[in-house]
Amino acid sequence: MARVQLKSIAKSWNAGGKTSVGVKEMSLDIADGEFLVLLGPSGCGKTTTMRMVAGLEDATQGEIWIGERKVNDLEPKDRDVAMVFQSYGLYPNMTVYENISFPLRIRGTKVAEIDPAVKRAAEKVELMDFLDRRPKELSGGQRQRVALARAIVRQPAVFLMDEPLSNLDAKLRVSMRSHIKHLHHELKTTTIYVTHDQIEAMTLADRVVVMSKAEVQQIGTPEQIYNDPANLFVAGFIGNPSMNLIDGKLENGCFIAEGLRIEGMGRGAVEKVVLGVRAEDLMLANTDNANVRGSVFSFELTGDATLITLQCGAQRITARSSKEFRTRIGEQLGFMAAPERSYLFDGQTQNRLRFDRS
Repeated sequence: MARVQLKSIAKSWNAGGKTSVGVKEMSLDIADGEFLVLLGPSGCGKTTTMRMVAGLEDATQGEIWIGERKVNDLEPKDRDVAMVFQSYGLYPNMTVYENISFPLRIRGTKVAEIDPAVKRAAEKVELMDFLDRRPKELSGGQRQRVALARAIVRQPAVFLMDEPLSNLDAKLRVSMRSHIKHLHHELKTTTIYVTHDQIEAMTLADRVVVMSKAEVQQIGTPEQIYNDPANLFVAGFIGNPSMNLIDGKLENGCFIAEGLRIEGMGRGAVEKVVLGVRAEDLMLANTDNANVRGSVFSFELTGDATLITLQCGAQRITARSSKEFRTRIGEQLGFMAAPERSYLFDGQTQNRLRFDRS
């Protein structure tokens, strides 16, 4: 296990006289044993960041430390990291046992030490009954567990996981998330995990680094990222369904948009603001008393809840209600948005606006 420090690292490429930026200057201090998730859409720089830690990409600037060593000039094999990729990367002609043992064999580990190490790793990912099988005889989830066991058997200082669940179906992803969560609890190995799936980030991470357009947007615990978004990107990217983001204006501390009038949102006046409110924070109310009103555009029963989308002028707002709730398309409904559970963002900079509500 090891602390990982990224000190003002950045990555860019020059091609044909043009500079492409993969990662703008960033610094991270990842604690020994921490599970850190790099989260963002494709092309945001999260995988490039991981590849710099692994040594598969050279940092254009900055320092990378793993434990007490600066590793910028070390080869990937000398950095004491183990990677798990989106593609399983298994050798088809080898059995599960041989695939797991391969990192030990190429490092010259004593034969007497290989067998117990392989079996310990296989037991942790529940593969003891599959050691004699070849990859083609396994399901996608089992293959990914082989890849995990192959990383575990090396006992690295740091695990690097790049979208390891992307090729699995929805049910297998849930199962594999549980495996990874439990493994981290047992092994307590420092882990850097890359994903575009905010559910994976929220369920696995000790801390989340939200990235967009090659730079960090916010760093925090899953609770902080969800409940205290720093800007519009984070607010819209985290949550399912996404946070409602509604264009309007602020007049004397009152947010005003077509179909909405929410008092107590701050002080003063701002001509162009965006209100953010999550579906679960909109409470069904009598239309006469509601501060959010509109006609039902659609409603969806998800099993544990009903999602109602209201048409409020040109904007649509989604609210979550009980699974028993029923309505009709076109029906007029009202909801209450509590000011203390609503957010305001600057319409120009997209940064969070914070007001003294007293």
